[in-house]
Parts: sequence; structure tokens; C-alpha cells
Amino acid sequence: MIVLPKSNSLTFRLIAGAAIWCVLGLVVGGFILSGIFRTAVQESFDSRLIFHLEGLVAAAETDAPDRVTLVGRFADPRYERIFSGWYWQIEPEGNPAALPQRSRSLWDFTLQPDALTVQNNMSWGYALGPDNQRVRVLSRRISFPDPGDMDETRDFHFVVAGDIGEIEANVATFNRTLFWSFAGLGLGLIAAILIQVRVGLLPLSRVSEALARIREGRARRLEGEFPAEIAPLAAELNSLIAHSAEVVGRARTHVANLAHFLKTPLTVLANEASNDTGPLADAVGRQVTAMRRQVDHYLARARAAGSLDVLGSRTEVAAVVHDLVRVLPRMHPDKTLTFDVSVPESIAFRGEREDLEELVGNLIDNACKWARGAIRVEAEALKGGRLVLRVGDDGPGLAPETRARAMERGERLDESVPGSGLGLAIVRDIAKLYGGAFTLGESKLGGLEACLELPTTI
Repeated sequence: MIVLPKSNSLTFRLIAGAAIWCVLGLVVGGFILSGIFRTAVQESFDSRLIFHLEGLVAAAETDAPDRVTLVGRFADPRYERIFSGWYWQIEPEGNPAALPQRSRSLWDFTLQPDALTVQNNMSWGYALGPDNQRVRVLSRRISFPDPGDMDETRDFHFVVAGDIGEIEANVATFNRTLFWSFAGLGLGLIAAILIQVRVGLLPLSRVSEALARIREGRARRLEGEFPAEIAPLAAELNSLIAHSAEVVGRARTHVANLAHFLKTPLTVLANEASNDTGPLADAVGRQVTAMRRQVDHYLARARAAGSLDVLGSRTEVAAVVHDLVRVLPRMHPDKTLTFDVSVPESIAFRGEREDLEELVGNLIDNACKWARGAIRVEAEALKGGRLVLRVGDDGPGLAPETRARAMERGERLDESVPGSGLGLAIVRDIAKLYGGAFTLGESKLGGLEACLELPTTI
């Protein structure tokens, strides 16, 4: 299937510009060649008329005052065939009543040349032939001795004519040949231009494909050799990608340092409040707990937001899920949990591993808290570059009206279960930052099912 280039593409502009110039060049060249050929045919035709006129004059002798005799028959047989297109006639000058001598091809028709132009003692013009042909006429005045008085001369007008249809036929044949030859040449040139442009712009397609691989997380930089004109662009893009990763890395470090410096004084305050009793200690303890939640929440959001600016992020979902399934159950030693994991190895998340661990870790940890004994984790690829990951348990679940509250920031539905109450809210916010979605529903195991939709890559 041939894909036509868009009108605003470089390919279209280069091909269209070159094709227009080629067509114009061929058209102008065709007209010039046709004109040159017509001139050459015309000159050749005129040369034959001169040759025939000279032969006619050479064969003529005077035998009467107003007549000449041709010694022998005029050589060219076309002058003997009626209305053949080739004619001659001889007219005595100064005697309009005298009938002109004519070739047999004229029969009883007399040529009447018009608009004659004189060139080298010969007159050139056109006339209407006996069969309504338009003929080219050559006329010359020749003087012969008068048979009655050798001291006197008699002037005759020798005229030869040829059908210019022969010229037009030759030119038409040449023009047809020229047209089809130039048409084939033009198509060949356009095809060559198309191939040349396609091949010449192929490195740009390679740059586009390389950038797509980076965006999908299959590469970290532009790889491969590029032409000298594109190599600086590839180098600048690689520098830009590296600089972006460096800036995001520094931002993450600053956020982590800030969280660390905040958590240390908060821990001190929490310990001091726990060692004391009274309304002030209780108020300090509650505020410290709230501050910890906010620090954890915004730390996770800042890390996820920074990840969005890093090109080339790609994380295997199965590896992260299996790692979390091995680690998180150890945080709940009071429970015996069975995991059913169904995650294809081919599915990859288009983002940072830390963010995926934050997302899936919160969901699995929440399932471990509420499950009675069974947890199911499954993932599948969707159309449109998306993946869906589901984490379900066999716990008590949530009523539909309370599921929205469970994802609200800082909302805890059961204080008897340890945690900050921010896990699902963090999952919702990070998923939204990646352009994904997070919903809660009913699990096939009877409990709660968390459904996470995220961008995927090949």
C-alpha cells in the first residue's frame, strides 16, 4: 500500500518542487526541440524545392516566343501524378493572355501564389493547391534568348510547389514520439526523485523511531550512526535527555532530603508526646500523625511528578509484582496469605520502577491488611497503549457508598488496622499524574478489588 505524503511534509515539498521543475523543464525543452525540428524539416523541404526548381530551369529551352520546351521529361514522377502535391508551372512575363505551362499533376489548375517574399533572387510564399492543399511555393524569374531575335530576351516565371502537409505530418510524428518519450522520461525522473527524497529523509525516520523507543522506555538515548547533517541534532537530543534526567534526579534528591529532615523532628515530637499525658500531649500526637501523613503523601506525589519528565522510563510489571509478593507478606506475620499472581512477562509500565512499586505496593499492602487468606493479582494489556492491574482479596470488602471515601486523602475507615489511611489516596494521585485511572470494586474472591489503569509500552 502506497502512503501519500501529507501536503505540509518535507517529503511532499521536495517531491512537488522537483517534479514541477522537471515538468516545466521537459515542457519547455519539448517546445524548443519541436521548433528546432520544424525549422529543420522546413529548411529541408525548401532545399528540395530549390533542387527541383534548378532541375526544371536546366531542362528548359525556348522554342517559341511565349513557350519553353523541357529537354526530356522532368525527372521526378510525382509531377506526373495528378494532384500529387508536387507541382510546377512556367508563365511568360508580359503576356497575361498566354496560358502557363503546367505539370501534369496540376491538370488544368493554375497556382496563384500570395504574400511572396524575395530572398536571394527567389520568391517564397504559399498558395492553394488543386486539391485544396496548402502548398509551399518557390518562384524565380529566368531570362531566355528570344528565338525570333537573338539580341532580345524573354522572361519566364518558373514556379515549383510542394504540399506542406508533408511537413506537418513529419512534425506531428516527431511531436508524438517526443511527447511519449518525454512523458516516460518525466515519470522516470519523478520516480527517481521520490526514491531520492525517501532515501535522503530516511535518517529523519530513524530519529523519529529512536525517539519513540525512548518515549516508550525501550531506550535511554538516541542510538546508531546518523549522517553528518543530522548527527548534531542527535547529539543535542541526547544531551537534552541526559540533562532532563539529571534535573529530575536532583529534584528527587532534594525532596527526599526535605522529607528526611522533616521526619526526624516529627519523630522527636511524637516520642516526646508519647512520654507525656494530658490534652497537650494528645493534641501534639494527633498533629504529628497528620503531618507524617501529609509528608508521605506529597513525597510520593513529588516523586511521581518528577518521573513524568524522564524520557525512556520502562518497568517490567511482573518483576515488580513478584518482588512485592515476596516482601509484603512478611509485614503481616499474624496472617497466612496465599497469592494467585497472573501477570504476563511481556507487560511493561511506561514509568519509573519506584512509582510502580508505590502504586502496587500500596494496593497489595492494603489487601494484606484486610484479606482473610487469599489475594489475587492479575494484569493484562489493553488497546491504545494501556494496561490494567487488579488486586483483589477475600476480605469483608467495602460498600459502594464507602469506596469513594476510602480514596479520600487522610480518610481512615477503620482505626483498628494499622496505617496512615493515605495509601489509596496516593495511588489515586499517582495514577492521575500518569494519565491513568484508579477504581474500587467487588473482587471475585468476595472482598475488595482495586483496579489500576496505567500507560504501557512495548
